[in-house]
Amino acid sequence: MLADIKKNPWRILLAINAAVIVGVFIHKVKLPPYVPYIHLLVDYHFGFIKRALIGAIVALFTDKVPVWLVFAISGTAWLVTLALFVRLFQKTFGFSAKTLPLFVFIAGSPYFLKNFMHTLGHFDIYGCLFALILLLMPAGSLLFVATAALFSILLVLIHHIHLLMYVPTIITIVVIRHYLTHGITRTNVAFGLVALLCVSALFFAAQFLGTMPIPQADFFAYLKTRMADPSREDLLQFAYIWYQPLSKEISDTWAWLPHNSLGLPVFALLLWLHTPVWRYFADLIRALASDLHRQLVIAALIGVSLAYLVMFAMVFDYSRWMSSWAVCMFLILHAVKMLPAKHETPLIPAEDKKTNIFGLIITLIPRVGIVRPF
Repeated sequence: MLADIKKNPWRILLAINAAVIVGVFIHKVKLPPYVPYIHLLVDYHFGFIKRALIGAIVALFTDKVPVWLVFAISGTAWLVTLALFVRLFQKTFGFSAKTLPLFVFIAGSPYFLKNFMHTLGHFDIYGCLFALILLLMPAGSLLFVATAALFSILLVLIHHIHLLMYVPTIITIVVIRHYLTHGITRTNVAFGLVALLCVSALFFAAQFLGTMPIPQADFFAYLKTRMADPSREDLLQFAYIWYQPLSKEISDTWAWLPHNSLGLPVFALLLWLHTPVWRYFADLIRALASDLHRQLVIAALIGVSLAYLVMFAMVFDYSRWMSSWAVCMFLILHAVKMLPAKHETPLIPAEDKKTNIFGLIITLIPRVGIVRPF
């Protein structure tokens, strides 16, 4: 038995990842949910405002919001995301000794499920969840494009930064799974362009017209009426973000840039530790049967990355952006695997010593963080 473990340790690494996730959850529930909690309090009581969809949905069911609801809602979203990813991986690659290293590298990545656990209550996971649904559902009709548009609208209403964070990946999935696979017609192109225009218009409305129309003191007082425990005023300390203009966010980001950029070498190291995944992804792209498909996939990867570069210049939650970028790469990898290929791409080797070491290190890293690494 010991010999089998040494020969193929990936099952052990999978079990360690599960234990690490449990540990991250225990640590997370002990921390005050400052930003996630206030998002459950803000709704459309004063009209259309940004970052209010989740709070508005919560307001349909309860007048008073307890703190534990943050973890109930976000924990459910995390479990659904886990289930969808497992189903997607099974559909795309299947589960076997040969595919287990790839599963461990992606599912056990500190960028992915472990970091979503650390950021419970933040909005990032919803983009991933919707993208997973799009990777699993049939893509042959305009219903697929319409569903993608609806998901993008919901994401922008949850938080308008999703236009840069997950909407480009959703567009990539739609192009790969619908347009490249089922063909381009005048109708589906026109439908897609109209959908993109609607999502973009909603983003600008949320960014520039979705400001809070009342004084901050009145807004603060209203939030207290929504709290199950109004004495917890410390949980309202981030109410100012509904009043902060884009110019202030950008100036703060650049002011903190020298300090926050110290984490860039750590991000680079983490990316290097994922080398087996990136190498497999590159081989997958090179193996595509169509040169046009290959060029469009590369262009999409550049486009998604440029959107994250813009985010880096605007808001300084660098660890979250880096993690979500990696998640987008994992999602697009699955989409690319669905395209016709000239030949089967060799998977990550299960018995390579260097790969095993990288897998162990990635397994032991509990998460990346929110602003700075760890």
